Parts: sequence; C-alpha cells; structure tokens
Amino acid sequence: MSVDLLAVATAARTAMADRLVTDGVLTEPLLRDALLQVRRELLLPHAYLRESGPGVEPIQWRLLDGAHPDDQAEWLDLVYSGDSVLLQRDGEPLDALGRGPVTGGHMTSMSTYAPATVDVLQCLDLERGQRFLDLGSGPGVSLALAAAITGPGLATGVERDPHMSVFAQRNLDRLGLGVVVVEGDALGGHAAGAPYDRIHSGIGVPSLPLAWVEQLAPGATLLTTLVTRTPSWPGQIRATRTRKGRLQVVLTGRPRGHRPLLGYEWLTAVNHRPQFKADPGRPRPTRLAPPDDDAYGFWIAAAYLAPGLVRDFQADTMTIVAPEEDSWAVAGPDDGTVRVHGPRDVWAELEALHDAWERAGRPDTYQVDIPDGGGPQRVTSGPGRMALTWTLPPLASVPHQTSPSLGSCP
Repeated sequence: MSVDLLAVATAARTAMADRLVTDGVLTEPLLRDALLQVRRELLLPHAYLRESGPGVEPIQWRLLDGAHPDDQAEWLDLVYSGDSVLLQRDGEPLDALGRGPVTGGHMTSMSTYAPATVDVLQCLDLERGQRFLDLGSGPGVSLALAAAITGPGLATGVERDPHMSVFAQRNLDRLGLGVVVVEGDALGGHAAGAPYDRIHSGIGVPSLPLAWVEQLAPGATLLTTLVTRTPSWPGQIRATRTRKGRLQVVLTGRPRGHRPLLGYEWLTAVNHRPQFKADPGRPRPTRLAPPDDDAYGFWIAAAYLAPGLVRDFQADTMTIVAPEEDSWAVAGPDDGTVRVHGPRDVWAELEALHDAWERAGRPDTYQVDIPDGGGPQRVTSGPGRMALTWTLPPLASVPHQTSPSLGSCP
C-alpha cells in the first residue's frame, strides 16, 4: 500500500471510530484503541457492490479491487463506512477474483455492520489476558478487534468455509496479532483451546449448542444470536458461567442479529407483497394499537407463541404475514383500523398474545434452562402461572456446517 493510501486509510479509520463515539455506539476506550489499531483494509481487500435491484435474477454485481487505483477510493470509503462489506459468492475461492461486472450468485460471506460488531464486543466486556473464541469468524474483523484487546495468542476463530478460513488467516497474519483461524464446524466450538473466557458466535442458531456452554470457563460469557423462523424478530442469548460453575442463560429480543446457520430456512413476506398491496383484506375493529417496534420482549415471544409470522418492514404500515397460510394483517393508518385476510386471523393472535404479555408483566428478558447433557431448552418469563413459556427447537434439525452457506447488552 502506498504511503498516501496508508495515510488516507488511517484517517478513515479514525473518522469511523469518531463517528461511532459521536453516535453513542462506542463507549469503551480499549475497543476504541483496537478500532484505531486494526487495519480493516487488510482484512477486506475487495468488495462486491450490488448493481441490480431487489428481486432481480440473476443478480448483477461489481467487484471493487482494493489494489486497483481506479477502485481504491470507492473501496476504502466502503471499508470504513461501517456498512457490511460483501466478500464471497456461493463459497467461491478468494485468491483470484476479477474486478468489474459479475453476473449471478448469492453472497456467502460478508463482514458485519460495524455498530453491531462494536455492540457485541462491548457487551462481552473484553479484557487483557482473556481467551477468546469467535465462531463463524468469516473475514476476521471481530476476531482481530478482540485479539487487539486480549493480547497475542489468545484469540481463535472457527470458520467452516475452507476458502474463507485460508483468506482470513492470510490477512490476519499481516496484522501481526497472533490470531489462529481453524477450519471446522462452528457448532462444535473448538475443544482443543477450551476453556474460554469469552465466546462470540457470528452465526445465528435456533437453540444453544451444548459444546459452546461446555467450553466456557468459570466466570466466562457467551453471546450469540438466537434465530427464529422470521428475520423480523431475532433474539440474543447471553450465557454466563458463574465462578462456582453454574450456568445462567438470558434471552432478549433484538432489532437485528446475525444471519442463521446453513440449512435454516427463514419465512418471507416478499412473495405475498403484490397480494396484500392489491387487497389489504377485510376491515375489522381492533382493541390493540400496533405494538411499538422496540417492544422487543413482545416480538421475540410472538416469534414462538404466534409461530409462522413474518413482518414486511417495507410496507407503509405495520404488515404481518403468515405466508404458509396465505394470511395477513395490515394495521392502520390509524390505531383503530386493521384489515385481515385469509383463514388465519393474524391480528387476533397478536391481540391475545399481547394480553398474555401484559399479564406476565411486559417482560423484556427471559430465562433459558439448558439441561446438562442435552434435552429440551425451556424459555420462561418468570415464575407463576401467568408466565410466558415456550421450548426452543432442537439444534439437531439443522445440518452441521460442512458446506458453504451463506444491539444493547441484555
């Protein structure tokens, strides 16, 4: 990298950290130091830009090559914008990509949105000397930032994709942080380096793998996205092993989360969009104003207790779809109006659940019981007969990671 480009990258790195501080996202001095130290441009040496619109197939892409003078300014702006950087289509090899227009394929690896990365690492409360495990480490941005805090030789990543694991290791070596990336199934953790003081999963899971909690040291913390069948209402699991070895697991609803692991199929409202736009449904009275978007405790419960629903966030008013039953509810534009369509009265279910959520005390966090040796993982809002309860789906129903696939503290 030329001296001028290095200076531009350094200035961009400082500007990104300053923006995160100004926006109230970045508060930890150690993490700010790490953000200033880690040269993201070395970890993200190229980037795909989507040129075609939503729903257009095959997708039209343009690859920016950070080593090419004509691409460098646009590439560097993207790398330090804080947005996700798209890196790999369909599990492709990453050592001979050609810049310019590319047709077809779907993204199988990307960096995480920078505020989300900062949020997770701050929630983990990283300190010098801690052993850190990053599951589904991708290009290694979170891994590098953690290593800059914990120190050399203490941070390990597990990445299932052989091309990405080699790519990430090569780029991380250029940073000199003493990081190791292991090719393997993230669902199994990495027993050879256990126990760990901090574990972070960059892949969403429907329930908590036992291997992960078994690899937590006393006093350790684990953070992962809990994926539901809808991308609308993810959760975050925080598991802590006390100094005496007791496991405490808390679930909170979240505005966003990591993408799910391979084999997990999300529901989508996209295919029904023309239908509910043309025919929102029959009007009916409602006693429930559309719940607030940030009522995360309600929405994470809805993902389980009103299953099979997905929200279309691009609709003008709150629109909840049950795609498998060809049913939907369109709220608004005022609080006293709702339209419903199909055999399933989606809004009636949400009204009933909202009543139950109110009776349970409007919980925003839930306790998760992880039985020793396996078994159903039970979620509850608390004691008493008014508590909201459900069981997480078994992890065994999702294939292990053997081929390419693709917040506030609780």
